[in-house]
Amino acid sequence: MKVVVLGGYGVFGSRLVDLLDRDEHQVVVAGRSQAKADAFVDGRDLEVIVCDRAGDLSPIWDAKPDIVVDAAGPFHAYGNDPYLLARGCIANGAHYLDLADDPAFCTGISQLDAAAKGAGVFVLSGASSVPALSSAIVADLAGEADAIEMIDTAILPGNRAPRGRAVVESILNQCGMPFETHVAGERVERRSWSGPRTFDLGQGLIRKGWLMEVPDTRLFGEAFDAQTVKFRAGMELPVMNHALAVISWLRGRLGFGIVPWFVSLLLWIAACLKPFGTDVGGMSVAVTARDGALWRRRTWRLVAQAGEGPFIPAVAARAILRDPKSVGQGARPAVGEVTREAVEAAMNDLAVTTEVVDEEITPLFPRFLGRAFADLPDVVQAGHLVPAPLRLTGRARVTRGPSLWARFLAALFRFPVATDDIAVSVLMTPDGAGETWERRFGEQTFQSHLRIKGTYMTERFGPFTFRLGLHVAEGALHFPVLSGRLGPVPLPRFLLPVSEAREFAKDGRFNFDVRLSAPLTGALMVHYQGWLEPVAAKNLRFSNRDQQRVDRPGGGEGVHDLALQVGDLIQFTTGGQAFHAQQMPRLVVRIVG
Repeated sequence: MKVVVLGGYGVFGSRLVDLLDRDEHQVVVAGRSQAKADAFVDGRDLEVIVCDRAGDLSPIWDAKPDIVVDAAGPFHAYGNDPYLLARGCIANGAHYLDLADDPAFCTGISQLDAAAKGAGVFVLSGASSVPALSSAIVADLAGEADAIEMIDTAILPGNRAPRGRAVVESILNQCGMPFETHVAGERVERRSWSGPRTFDLGQGLIRKGWLMEVPDTRLFGEAFDAQTVKFRAGMELPVMNHALAVISWLRGRLGFGIVPWFVSLLLWIAACLKPFGTDVGGMSVAVTARDGALWRRRTWRLVAQAGEGPFIPAVAARAILRDPKSVGQGARPAVGEVTREAVEAAMNDLAVTTEVVDEEITPLFPRFLGRAFADLPDVVQAGHLVPAPLRLTGRARVTRGPSLWARFLAALFRFPVATDDIAVSVLMTPDGAGETWERRFGEQTFQSHLRIKGTYMTERFGPFTFRLGLHVAEGALHFPVLSGRLGPVPLPRFLLPVSEAREFAKDGRFNFDVRLSAPLTGALMVHYQGWLEPVAAKNLRFSNRDQQRVDRPGGGEGVHDLALQVGDLIQFTTGGQAFHAQQMPRLVVRIVG
């Protein structure tokens, strides 16, 4: 099969050329520089074409390729006619692949679907680490799970891996810019290169990754009915990660653009730092899913040794081109085009190892409370089953104390202002150590982090950490403050706030009542009370709104598939209580007589 690789002497294109050459394809190296192409080919039996992707493409068509692969990039900078090459492939009856990781470019390729089908060719965008490789792994890890709660992916190269200008431009182009991703069933805005998280890749390899937008964050919510989709990338050297984090923070506030000389400066700095670190990189794809009454996290971990990490973005394209007849006609992002088995087979001649780690998840609160957790009402339990991000929404009433001291402390902790009725939401996000709670009252937010420390639960607000006497009493969950510290310095008891906080069930809903009094004076700081419900899953698809009734008065057990839609009413005759479908985004309904 004759394959033209545009950008075939670049960082990733050159690796793809090597892999396709090993597979005995007839490979043509294409690019703008004859000298660079000749230096790369270096006497091998590879044809060279000189052409500009944005200019005259006739040399490609004169070569009469079966398939053209665009490995050039950066794809975000393809101008007013980004699909010039793809349209040319369709017009000339050639299949098309690219290694794009730009979300807009990858998702937009679908506009060529009708034309590609008419020409009898496939046009796939993102035949790279994302979304082609990552989607293959997600599909395998998810298996027959009842529901996918979260997909969490990270790419973490070694510092000595080569960095092409297109890759650096792509990272800087979105660094600090807002993007949307799926979090707890909703589209939520995040800032690129923020929210760091530590990943264990196995073999003693621990790396940090920062949030970024890739095709996965746009596509996987719908493709896999996933409630939360996250992607992170990170460098091996902390100094480079933190430098990008600073750029992200500044750009997010000042909104400045990225000029060419700045890209060149960072490439020069990266070159100066290349002797440090290693040539070992990795990738992690984790799927948190519900299987019956249990949650499991299955994590696929890849480690690339000996500097062979840059081959990974080319592996999915290699796997596709090993069996091109199995690829359906049309234009689309490369989601679900290959299997995990196929991509791992396409790595078997590389210095790469993979493994799957399977673990059962017990969320933070049932893990801490043990058997007492079962004494809580069902709606309160549901509000603390957080194997993946969970969002609750409702209404609240807020009272604030009038004293200057109480008002100062309330402002310091960013507690909500006084109001008789306000929309409230709580986003609970688990991590390796505990849960972060982001509370939003109207447009005002404040957050804290809860974790288990020894035999106590702690809650941290910025530099303040409080030890909680979390316990269940009379069917309610209580959160008294027992002690506290400012950084490492313990706070004397007279400087502790007085907390009267509880969660309980009322009218079939999760209710909260939190009253905080100021230290020293005991004056009211803030008192907020209200109710919460789980947010309806946005990716659920139901067939109709017809009423369906199943009566099993004779006892026994039966499982029935009901055609429901968000908002439909479900009546359980066992307890006579009615729930709306929107109150149960994580529930598989089983009618038990």
